[in-house]
Amino acid sequence: MSKLIRGTLLLTAATFISKFLGLIFVIPFEKLVESPDVSGGALYNYAYQPYTILLSISTLGLPLAVSKFVSKYNALGDYVTGRRLLKSGLLLMSLSGVLAFLLLFFSAEWIAQYLVEDKGTKGNSIGDVTMVIRLVSTALLIVPSMSLIRGYFQGFQSMGPTALSQIVEQIVRIGFILISAFVIMKIFNGQISTAVGFATFAAFIGALASLIILIWYWKKRKPHLDKMMKDSENHKIPLVKMYKELIGYAIPFVAVGLAIPIYSNIDMFTINNALRSGLGYDLGQAEAYFAVMQTYAQKLIMIPVSLSTGLALAVIPLITTLYTQKDFSTLQNQITKTFEIILFLTVPAGVGLAILGFPAYSTLFSNNIEIGGFVLSWYAPTAILFALFTVTAAILQGINKQRFAVYSLLIGVFVKLSLNYVLIASFGISGAIIGTNLGYTLSIVINLIIIKRAAKYSFKPVFKRTLLIGMFIGMMVLTVLLTKWGMESLVGKDYTKTFTSFSVLLVSVIAGAGVYLYMSHFSGLLQHIFGDRIDRFFKRRKTRAN
Repeated sequence: MSKLIRGTLLLTAATFISKFLGLIFVIPFEKLVESPDVSGGALYNYAYQPYTILLSISTLGLPLAVSKFVSKYNALGDYVTGRRLLKSGLLLMSLSGVLAFLLLFFSAEWIAQYLVEDKGTKGNSIGDVTMVIRLVSTALLIVPSMSLIRGYFQGFQSMGPTALSQIVEQIVRIGFILISAFVIMKIFNGQISTAVGFATFAAFIGALASLIILIWYWKKRKPHLDKMMKDSENHKIPLVKMYKELIGYAIPFVAVGLAIPIYSNIDMFTINNALRSGLGYDLGQAEAYFAVMQTYAQKLIMIPVSLSTGLALAVIPLITTLYTQKDFSTLQNQITKTFEIILFLTVPAGVGLAILGFPAYSTLFSNNIEIGGFVLSWYAPTAILFALFTVTAAILQGINKQRFAVYSLLIGVFVKLSLNYVLIASFGISGAIIGTNLGYTLSIVINLIIIKRAAKYSFKPVFKRTLLIGMFIGMMVLTVLLTKWGMESLVGKDYTKTFTSFSVLLVSVIAGAGVYLYMSHFSGLLQHIFGDRIDRFFKRRKTRAN
């Protein structure tokens, strides 16, 4: 079990590094591709949103589903079945990738015509949107097969290939994006649409680099894997039955993974039209709001989400075992611990980022600061809902109630889809955030009800810890507000100046985090959530100080 948890933490670290790199790269990227007339961030997102949906569908949640399938038969001493799945699956995923590529490539112009219009001088053109969608679609030729290989390695509880390939993929992708954008915009004085086109094609380049890493791992480990197959059992499962079992594993993983992309696609297809028809914005203004929300602000709020959910999800394998053994007492403690980690890390991050939206956004980005600060302040608390949905859905998978995670997601998406246009046309960009919050909240409530009934779970311990966390967050908020006010008195409120933004942000974060962590340690909450290691850490610090 410790090996499995270490592997989960390794993947968490890789995911966090990838998310962090994804945040860092948009800072120089934004400076290169944003202008008063054309939003490169919006154009970039037009390509990636439909690509993400088709990618999730074409890969069928394979990394997790294949790892579960291979792990199951490996435990039975049958290494042949897993290898059969790999061989037949590579053919199937290659076909799936080609079909997904063709679908996205040839539907690109139709999608573009729905998103933008070739009218006026501001905003992206139909031709530009069509081009970037077609360029990003090329990655679909590689990624499904790559995902299958990752899942196969994970089935042997070998997380290194997946972790390293993820990081290499992100580094190569980002390097290609920034170098090509700089060369096009600064050396050749090219068009923003050309730079963004190369940026979307970087998905193919990154996937190719990742595939090379996985092939290297395969060649290195194949002799050992072949040796394991010599004395292997062979259940001789028909391919139809094999894939039926695999799809049964995969559908819940796909559904949960699609949550954020589905919501983002709903926004992509409604924000521009709703802002233009409901509030009279031109295309350039509407695209500026869309780019800020989906390309830049979302990068910021996903950092605490990926960290907290990664730490919490490390205990999910244990939840699966405890539910299978019907050890409901220990199961209660583990679910409680999972919720405590999420609430302790994500809530203060979301609240703090909401208060410091303007200095946080303007420290990193130089365009559309008024819009960015407003959107980030509204959007930051949504990080809490993202994290809670991910974790509650994972717990449902652990207690074998994954179908309810799918049902709750569909209900939440229906709410978002039904209300989004009206909310945006009535309240502006904040309406899109309200629609997301309503949909996620309903899904989370449904998930919690099922967890309570199926796992015989009592929320009383979580309520007690939530009250304590809420008190400390209240102290943190007061500290941040006073610190922010004091810093603004010293350095001013002009957040177009990087020094002002960075000074206010840094001092306010240090003060707020300091108060929150001190009160958590003083009350024993920190030790309760993270164990005795916290105590030993503070004792060592105290000993060194003396």
